[in-house]
Amino acid sequence: MIRLKKPIARLVIKDLIKGDGNKQEIILLGDKINILNQKSILKDSIISNLDLQINNFNSILFQKSNQLEISQELTKKLQLDLKKQKFKNKLTIGVGIITVIGTALLIN
Repeated sequence: MIRLKKPIARLVIKDLIKGDGNKQEIILLGDKINILNQKSILKDSIISNLDLQINNFNSILFQKSNQLEISQELTKKLQLDLKKQKFKNKLTIGVGIITVIGTALLIN
């Protein structure tokens, strides 16, 4: 057993207490670093998820745009077909009237 004088014993005790405090602080700092790393991973995951959502929305917008173009083309084709059908109907009615008038003239 070693005997220390009071002032030296006090300094040794202070150093031991300070060392114990430093050990606890190192443990807490390690925990804090782990938490910060987890936060960083979580933020990266959130950013990746948001990028994926943006890509999905852009894909949806692109497809909707294509659908709109196709719909407009079909509308134009249908309008053209309708005009052609109306013309055919008018032509048929005109031929029918001329036939009726021609038949009426021939009968007389």
